[in-house]
Amino acid sequence: QVQLVESGGGSVQAGGSLRLSCAASGATSNSASMAWFRQAPGKEREGVASIAVNGRTDYSDSVKGRFTISQGSQDNSKKTLYLQMNSLNPEDTAMYYCAADRGWYRGLSQNQYNYWGQGTQVTVSS
Repeated sequence: QVQLVESGGGSVQAGGSLRLSCAASGATSNSASMAWFRQAPGKEREGVASIAVNGRTDYSDSVKGRFTISQGSQDNSKKTLYLQMNSLNPEDTAMYYCAADRGWYRGLSQNQYNYWGQGTQVTVSS
């Protein structure tokens, strides 16, 4: 079982930055792929960024060049996933979710992930 807890959301003005964190614990061995998804009101959940076991990263076109996904070192089955978000705009307003799955590569498809956090709200005002 994998537990995921997001933090770091909040309200920011357009052009600002936020860094989201996701504390992962449990059976998070080095063979887990992780990702960030977001869901805005009235819209479907979409993949934002993912990182594979070998460090490969994928980004949606809407955030490429502005967001950076990274992960900290693993310690006693715990590790932290980050999402650095720069040049935020109101279209980035959404609930952001951390996801994980045991596997070398899972990409940006939510159907590939079995473990999800509760989400953290990001609100960007113009």
